[in-house]
Amino acid sequence: MIEKLREEVDVIKAESLKWKEGIDRFAVEKEAARSQLSSAENQLQKMKEKVSVQARIIEELEARLAFELAKAESDVGKAKADADKLVDVYRADSEAAQVQAREAAETADTRAHWVVELAMCRSRRETLEEIHV
Repeated sequence: MIEKLREEVDVIKAESLKWKEGIDRFAVEKEAARSQLSSAENQLQKMKEKVSVQARIIEELEARLAFELAKAESDVGKAKADADKLVDVYRADSEAAQVQAREAAETADTRAHWVVELAMCRSRRETLEEIHV
């Protein structure tokens, strides 16, 4: 009977050793998993920091871009106003030149008319003088 009990104790000891080995193996696996988790958490934290830095850079660039865009729009508005003023001045000058050209043409027509009239009068005078002689 003692022998039988010793065999049972040996069997239980063997099973106990297997359980201890399993527990030790799980402890090693657990520690490896914790190490991997810690490494992953560190990588995640570093990535979050990089993303945060990149987000700040993007915000700064967007702000600078918005400022430059507003400045460019302002410059375009000023340039358009200046161009409109120049166009108005050129239009006024063009209209004045057209008026002067019309007046010059009318003056030339008037002079031509009177030159013709003068020539006709001189011709009549000469004719009358010849008739009178």
